[in-house]
Amino acid sequence: MKKASLFFTIIMLVTMLGCTKEETTETKKQVTETESKPGVTPAEAKAIAKDAYVYGFPVVMNYKTICNYVDPEYKGPFNQIACVARLFTPEDKAIVTPNSDTPYCMFWVDLRTEPQVLTVPEMEPERFYHFQLIDLYTHNFAYVGTLTTGNGAGSFLIAGPDWDGQKPEGITDVIRSETDFVFNITRTQLFGPDDLSKVKEIQGRYSLQPLSAFLGTEALPAEATPQFPKWVEGSQFDERFFGYLDLMMSLLKKPGDGEKPLWGRLARLGIGPGHIFDFNALPSDIQNALKAGAKEGLDEIEKFIGEFGSDPLASAKGFGTREFLTESAKKNFGHENPYLIRSAVAHVGIYGNSAAEAIYPTYFVDADQQQLDASANRYSLTFEKGQLPPVKCFWSLTMYDGKTQLFIHNTLDRYLLNSTMMDQFRKEEDGSIIFHIQKDSPGKNKEPNWLPAPDGPFYMVMRLYGPEPDALEGRWTPPAVKKTQ
Repeated sequence: MKKASLFFTIIMLVTMLGCTKEETTETKKQVTETESKPGVTPAEAKAIAKDAYVYGFPVVMNYKTICNYVDPEYKGPFNQIACVARLFTPEDKAIVTPNSDTPYCMFWVDLRTEPQVLTVPEMEPERFYHFQLIDLYTHNFAYVGTLTTGNGAGSFLIAGPDWDGQKPEGITDVIRSETDFVFNITRTQLFGPDDLSKVKEIQGRYSLQPLSAFLGTEALPAEATPQFPKWVEGSQFDERFFGYLDLMMSLLKKPGDGEKPLWGRLARLGIGPGHIFDFNALPSDIQNALKAGAKEGLDEIEKFIGEFGSDPLASAKGFGTREFLTESAKKNFGHENPYLIRSAVAHVGIYGNSAAEAIYPTYFVDADQQQLDASANRYSLTFEKGQLPPVKCFWSLTMYDGKTQLFIHNTLDRYLLNSTMMDQFRKEEDGSIIFHIQKDSPGKNKEPNWLPAPDGPFYMVMRLYGPEPDALEGRWTPPAVKKTQ
């Protein structure tokens, strides 16, 4: 599948380590002879498997992230904030298309025992930050930060679906998740290399604690940490997928809005709470049906990506709450549910921001629809006077090597141009700003506007944080990249 979207190369967060523990989920019963031979025909099994794949793909990709991030030897256990405060360089190879605007904190939250309280400090008015809260379905169900709760200090209670308490004294707001497990991505704006120590200090003041600790009451008996089976890379693309989906549905516990009929169909294959899915125990014709269903599901997802991936507002339509995605699926794609759009974005750019927080116009080709290649061409990108990206917070344009998808070594150690650098940019007589995009220096007088490119193919990602309605609704579009002499 070709790279063909404005946002489909955003942060690919899930690489590296996998979980190493064996599954011992007590809530599941042993597979019986009846369960190992479901009462479905191969044709029915194939249709169910296809629907299950399209529905469950983002859920399974979330499982991959759990394995990668919760391992104590890597990021840290549940309910523990893990932050990084440094500038990424070409030596950082673990995350493709890295973001050098907003150092991250990433962690998983377990809400089964009791709610957790997220406390944030007061932030400077000009600094953007947010906590992006993502449920097991990959819905962005809430944000805490500049554009939602403001830059003042606060304590926010994050509660799971079964908590029925009232807002305690000292809590700014109660945020509810429809799943007991929540992934968080925190972004804190970095103004430049000299600002790293300040960002680190801010990150050190973020805190997460159980509600009982916040209130000074006795802690509740903790739920046992789930024992997760090892993640095997590539399983998301074949019949092994269904075993992971079965496990994740036990963590979901019950179907979401409109999902009950599908869960009932999945139960006919032994998938879902109260069962242990055993692919090897299934008859060979049912096994083959599930393999074919997974392939058809993946094909449908990739076909959807191919049809809509070049939409300049794709990221604005593909990330958000369950309610937003359901409405977007109907309004923008004529679908009755959000399953396909949710899976498409999970396949190519999982954990993208909701449109109100950020959108990601991406450049793969020039104005002539030719692939960007600095070994053969020099390029320019011109913002006419008054036509800079319309944002409430800030914008950036970042360079990536087309082969490695990473930053590139260059004489300026510069990997992006952004709105915090406005004072350095050289303006033309007519008030426009021309960015020079090439492998060699355009000359000392133009270097303030130079975005160094590799000696070969490349692509660029524009990030708009807090996009204004003109950007969200298509009245402003990014200027084209043009070849220069």
